[in-house]
Amino acid sequence: MTDPNYLIIPGDTQSRVLLHVPHSSREIPALVRPQLLLDDTELNQELDEMTDSATDYLAMQSAKNATLKPWLFVNLLSRLVIDPERFPDERESMNEVGMGAVYTKTSAGKVLRLPSPTEEEALLKSYFHPYAAALSHLVGERLHANGAVTIVDVHSYRPIAHLNGINHNQQRPALCIGTDQFHTPEMLITGLKQAFQGIGSIVENEPYAGTYVPLDYYEKDCAVSSVMTEIRADTFLNPDLTFNAGCEKVISALSRFINQI
Repeated sequence: MTDPNYLIIPGDTQSRVLLHVPHSSREIPALVRPQLLLDDTELNQELDEMTDSATDYLAMQSAKNATLKPWLFVNLLSRLVIDPERFPDERESMNEVGMGAVYTKTSAGKVLRLPSPTEEEALLKSYFHPYAAALSHLVGERLHANGAVTIVDVHSYRPIAHLNGINHNQQRPALCIGTDQFHTPEMLITGLKQAFQGIGSIVENEPYAGTYVPLDYYEKDCAVSSVMTEIRADTFLNPDLTFNAGCEKVISALSRFINQI
């Protein structure tokens, strides 16, 4: 099932697992490109910094290797278009550095696009809200089919913090587990730690905290559980974004975690 904005890859009908991959794409629609005040070289450099490169590959390969195939929901557009993981309002802490649902600043704190309430509303209407509605609908379908859903939010992050961040001076482990007090049961945390043994250090909610839950279910339905996997990029990628020897280990770890669920 494909939409210009996202890709849904069906899993086994009995699977309760949904892999969400929000930041793997570099695609920017032609209508959005003029808003971004970077030349092509600068934009490619920013995409190198901000894209969770190859996390779609990690998710798809781990799904293939799983005993019971999970469902996948993959964002087909860059987070520089809209970031589907942000709150679209004042609740979002990243608004303070210009990186809320619609980014106005780059990873280095430079101007990415000029603030425009009209353009922001148009981006939210065209991309953010349809994406959120489709993901929420899929969660609802799987919840109705199996009585419970576990969202595994698949991310990566850089070994060195971006200049324009809010998490400086925090640990940067091989795996950061993002949790939510309402939606992340302890068994998911324990399962991730067991599955990723041997990958490297593991820390909860540092340098990134929280995990994605559609707002229709957020703090409303505990049958929708969620956990975020923030995999440090150098555990599976070289600096030039080619795969290193750790890639298969990460895929195997993610597959083990899916099987545990």
